[in-house]
Amino acid sequence: MTYVARKFGFFIATLWAVVTLNFLIPRLQPGDPAEIMVKRLAGKDAALDPAQVKAMRAMLGAPDGSLWNQYVTYLGELVHGNFGLSYTYYPYSVTEVIGQAFWWTVVLVVFTQVVSFVVGVVLGAYAAWRRNSRLDSVVTLGSTFLGTLQPFWIGLLLLYVFGYTVGWFPTSGGYEEATPGFNWPFIQEAVSHSFLPALALLIVTPIGWILGMRNTMIMNLGEDYIRLAKAKGLPDRHVALKYAARNALLPSVTGFALALGGVLGGAILVETVFDYPGLGRLMGEAVENKDYPLLQTLMLLTTAGVLVANLAADLLYGVLDPRARRAEG
Repeated sequence: MTYVARKFGFFIATLWAVVTLNFLIPRLQPGDPAEIMVKRLAGKDAALDPAQVKAMRAMLGAPDGSLWNQYVTYLGELVHGNFGLSYTYYPYSVTEVIGQAFWWTVVLVVFTQVVSFVVGVVLGAYAAWRRNSRLDSVVTLGSTFLGTLQPFWIGLLLLYVFGYTVGWFPTSGGYEEATPGFNWPFIQEAVSHSFLPALALLIVTPIGWILGMRNTMIMNLGEDYIRLAKAKGLPDRHVALKYAARNALLPSVTGFALALGGVLGGAILVETVFDYPGLGRLMGEAVENKDYPLLQTLMLLTTAGVLVANLAADLLYGVLDPRARRAEG
């Protein structure tokens, strides 16, 4: 109970700090969202009318008053689940805008993270078990090379080759003419539109799991309990899976939980490259347009997701490895 209470206390304190920073950071950016909206409607070269800016600020519900009053109002609205109206997609609420993009990102990023984790852990464990072999060299060198590449750069390359040159896949959007819903035409279009973004992420994302799992397992293979298991005559597969890989997997559990927790942030650059209708593209638009309500909500969801995932990983780690509980007891 002491271990669990300490983790929950840290979670609550960190969440409060995140909420406060989430309030402050957008307001430290230069520019006024009301002025941006007026310029967009009147033209970039048009002179700003203070009365129009004031009216636009009132219409958008832009923050006004002292910073402390804004902070108190922000906390009150946050408790009631009222995230305000989106400046970019006015007059739609932030909840409606995020709700439309949420599942696009969840399907794309969760799928790529799960596949990357499984592939990375399996390849890393096998390369460690067969260390110094040809397979280990290929996996290690290949992972090191691919790890230097960025997903958005790979996305641009895939988009040029398979989208514009050969025309096998769509170049933007999430679907075309199908009616959104659980129907085969829409599923076909959604899969074809998300294939290239998913491939761009899958080429790079497993690298961390491969190298991390390989290095951790190689360290574990030198431990005394591995030598004892081999001395007992246990089969190699049993030693690799039940002893070495199981203990090497523990650090990856935390990393995987954090990766899933950050799913709400999406893959900003990849979604922007493919104009994919997910949360990552929304965040880029919110930053560009000084859309405080949308930006704050997206940042809050992302950081809160990471914190919840980290808490779950800590609790799970305590179950998988009792030494963690005893160390903090």
